[in-house]
Amino acid sequence: MSKVNSDRTHYCTELTKADVGEVVTVKGWASRCRNLGSLIFIDLRDRTGILQIVFDQSESPDFELAEKVHNEYVLAVTGKLRLRGKDGINPKMKTGEIEVFAQKLEILADADTPPFMIDDPDNVSETTRLKYRYLDLRGEGMTERLRLRSEIMHVTRDYFHKNGFWEIETPYLGKSTPEGARDYLVPSRIKNGSFYALPQSPQLYKQLLMIAGTDRYYQIARCFRDEDLRANRQPEFTQIDMEMSFVTQPQVMSTAYGLVREIYSKCAGIKLPVHIREMPYDEAMTRFGSDKPDTRFGLELTDISDLVGDCGFQVFERAVATKGSSVRMINAKGFVREGNAILSRRDIDGLGEFVKTIGGKGLAWISVKSGGELTSSFAKFMSEQSVKNILARAEAEAGDLLLFAADTDANVFKTLGALRLHLAERGKLIDRSKYDVLWIVDFPMFEYSEEEGRYVAQHHPFTMPHENDLEFLESDPARVRAAAYDLVINGEEAGGGSLRIHDRNLQKRIFKILGFSEDQIEERFGFFVNAFKYGAPPHGGLAFGLDRLVMTLAHTDNIKDVIAFPKVQNASDLMTQAPTPVDKKQTDELGLDLVDKV
Repeated sequence: MSKVNSDRTHYCTELTKADVGEVVTVKGWASRCRNLGSLIFIDLRDRTGILQIVFDQSESPDFELAEKVHNEYVLAVTGKLRLRGKDGINPKMKTGEIEVFAQKLEILADADTPPFMIDDPDNVSETTRLKYRYLDLRGEGMTERLRLRSEIMHVTRDYFHKNGFWEIETPYLGKSTPEGARDYLVPSRIKNGSFYALPQSPQLYKQLLMIAGTDRYYQIARCFRDEDLRANRQPEFTQIDMEMSFVTQPQVMSTAYGLVREIYSKCAGIKLPVHIREMPYDEAMTRFGSDKPDTRFGLELTDISDLVGDCGFQVFERAVATKGSSVRMINAKGFVREGNAILSRRDIDGLGEFVKTIGGKGLAWISVKSGGELTSSFAKFMSEQSVKNILARAEAEAGDLLLFAADTDANVFKTLGALRLHLAERGKLIDRSKYDVLWIVDFPMFEYSEEEGRYVAQHHPFTMPHENDLEFLESDPARVRAAAYDLVINGEEAGGGSLRIHDRNLQKRIFKILGFSEDQIEERFGFFVNAFKYGAPPHGGLAFGLDRLVMTLAHTDNIKDVIAFPKVQNASDLMTQAPTPVDKKQTDELGLDLVDKV
């Protein structure tokens, strides 16, 4: 093999027409090889993209070596950069007007035929891509998303540094404080029978750092949750974590949003508005059925409980008569317009099946036809006046489809909130070029758990209650709002946080409402509560989901697309086959006896 003595001079797509005539050395993988007899063309790929290499039998000393090259061989090539012939220009390529006329070639590594075409990932299953993730990462799409993720992390660090934050690492091996998702546990070899817990977030540590006087902290932190995975959830994920002392809620929100504006501007050239609106939690739920509403389109919820308490349709009447329940609807305007219907009758029946998959009990509907004629799943059970009242409330017109849910408020919001998104996709109502950003504020402090028979913290037990609601803590906990805030981008929660409790007496009141005994408080949070005896400053913070921020800028709705080595639905790694059994010697050292799971 001919040896290339030169170091790499350029990445593939760094070369432009301005470099024509220079002798360059490029290195990478053979993406595509075409042997035309006296000419060989190789598309060389590195992390920046593809550059065409040309070998001429009469002028390239290493032509015979080039004949041996196959896809994914690792190559080093030296040659003169030249313009392509007029017929050879490829306007779809960044380097489509130039090519390297090869003078020297070195095969740095050969390669077997890969299990899929790396530059055609759309025609391979996700399972295969994840099994051979190191090959999948060579593709243009994954390479660009990794570059974007790295750039976002770089901008994040620069932003926090110039705003006076310190980057401080917190432990991975910590104490289990079970109040939320299930912890990943790590057995201790030194203290048999005892366990560390991997952090679900650095929450307690960052608050301790405020008590320690660090004033402004941030960390790009790995977090772990052993929970049943849903779509776009991973057992390990990354947070951009921040905390600030001696601040108000607007100051924390302003600093956090400033980071998002910086990321969007520097990493994607997108100018987000300086000021964005705040929407109370109650408004978000009643209008959109979600605490992370996508407001780029309409299809808002309408409460008709006051119209149907005595309408003759028992499903609606029962809901109205039950405390904490309601009847609400969505007007899908124009979805059944004659001659241009988005949904057929069969599709409407399918919507009922769709809501059952997300826990809804069913879906009632009215289809408004031309001339005021109605088709409905339930209207025949109602008085004519009740139907007229509903149509008036909906401002219904010919071609509209009214969709109804009757259940507990929580289930109605869940059902119609999901249905609203489903309809927007079907109707192509979402303008993908828009970035819709807003704050959701005034979340409930507590929610009642029927399963546990007690109030639980909706955010976490260290969230500051709304100052105006402190008088209701013991008398009416459900009425208390939290000083909490979520940043929502295009219907996804990009980040969330709150002001924290810094008064130890108030913290005790919160623990009592949550049903913790003194022993439980000491066992779970003793080290944390004790720190408050020595002076805790007012403080607050927020954590962004790095993965979700990358998703919004990478225009993907699959979280696996923005993580180098993700897990699948059952929390396993298809590439390494983790988790796997370990040697008995290892479990013996840890003092563990393995039993069959019941």
